[in-house]
Amino acid sequence: MKKGKLLFSIVTVLVFLSSLSFSNGLNLNGIGARAVAMGGAFVGLADDFTAVFWNPAGIAQFDKKYFGFYGTDIIPSMSYMLEVPSIIGPLTLADADSVSKHYLAGLASYYHPVSENVVAGFAVYVPSGLGIEWKGEDLAAISGITPNPNIDWMSKIFVISISPAIAFKVNEQFMIGATLNINRGSFKTAQYAGAALHPLLPAPIDLGQQTLEMTGWGFGATFGVLVKPSEMFSLGATFRTPSKISFSGETFVSGIDQLAPLVGAIETTADIEADVTWPMWLAGGIAIKPVKNFTLTVDAQFTQWSKIDEIELTFTDTAWATLMELTEGNKLALKWDDKVQIRFGAEYWLSEKFALRAGYYFDPGTAPNETRNILLPITDFNCFAVGIGYNIDGLMIDLGVEYLMGKEKDIDYLKTITDPEFESAMPGTYNLKILALELSIGYGW
Repeated sequence: MKKGKLLFSIVTVLVFLSSLSFSNGLNLNGIGARAVAMGGAFVGLADDFTAVFWNPAGIAQFDKKYFGFYGTDIIPSMSYMLEVPSIIGPLTLADADSVSKHYLAGLASYYHPVSENVVAGFAVYVPSGLGIEWKGEDLAAISGITPNPNIDWMSKIFVISISPAIAFKVNEQFMIGATLNINRGSFKTAQYAGAALHPLLPAPIDLGQQTLEMTGWGFGATFGVLVKPSEMFSLGATFRTPSKISFSGETFVSGIDQLAPLVGAIETTADIEADVTWPMWLAGGIAIKPVKNFTLTVDAQFTQWSKIDEIELTFTDTAWATLMELTEGNKLALKWDDKVQIRFGAEYWLSEKFALRAGYYFDPGTAPNETRNILLPITDFNCFAVGIGYNIDGLMIDLGVEYLMGKEKDIDYLKTITDPEFESAMPGTYNLKILALELSIGYGW
């Protein structure tokens, strides 16, 4: 363990902060019941009101006013077990299931043809929105120097994007589009703050409950191109720029005032700031119609995780700043690699009014085992989706279901106390699955 490392809480706070902006486990893996039901392979099609997210060039395909609404209910389910070795055999310290919670997200958009070749639009949507909550009594044995069932463990996050958009139809085969993305991020966490070693006292200090609340604004842009050589074939590409979100808020640690002899008088609450960069996203997709009523789509979606190296928190309170600098609790190396998702989708219209859809993709987790903890519903997922659509007189109603089947992760307890690379990880066995229910309603006139 690094010399002088005192606070487990600050490490987990930093890990959660990073997961807010960079993890596919917390970011929505798609927007729109139709697109999600097709496995999120929609960049090369982008022909409904969710194009503002997938590929803004697709907006140029609209030849009339178009309004759309999308809502999703995300239901994560996670289990966690911690066993530690003892002289009498493995000792179970935690055997917990997350509290059943519903995390809602969605999109609302409007598009208006300005001329024969220009379409303007506006959308408000949630690209990120998820969280997790645990029962304090299930984690009592790891919530204090002595078991404490009254510690809250939870995370809740959302990011809202406000995106004015414009698209140009250069000709019938070639379209381009762009959006400005005004991003509002908000999150809240609660957990056990850990224990601190004090040079003047014979026993560790229990730091009790920790909470963190932050909000912030950031700006970015999305650019897209869509090429349609024929009615049976189209391909598209989308580039979403990095977006730095400047967060501010406050953190609370109920027992941190016990460390006053180290840095002078210290309050239990402190203001906190951090700049977090939402990384670049680059995607390409193809849509093929081998027969009139049947569409196949394939996407490759790349996120440049390797550009994210370290996140640093700033504390305006001098005592907090000094303590965090002494303990290296204000920095975190993330150790992430670039990630690519390959997505597949299909849509078949049984008639002019009724469609069936299905999709699959593999979602590689972005949080490495070295920084894993129970506030992060993140792992490697196999993702399956199905859906239906109904179209009548310009009104389109889409329903979808997505199931993310997570890979079990196991962090060895001994490794977290002997391997410096794992000092920020919570040991234990993690299992995670996520169910998402999707509804879209679109209308053109």
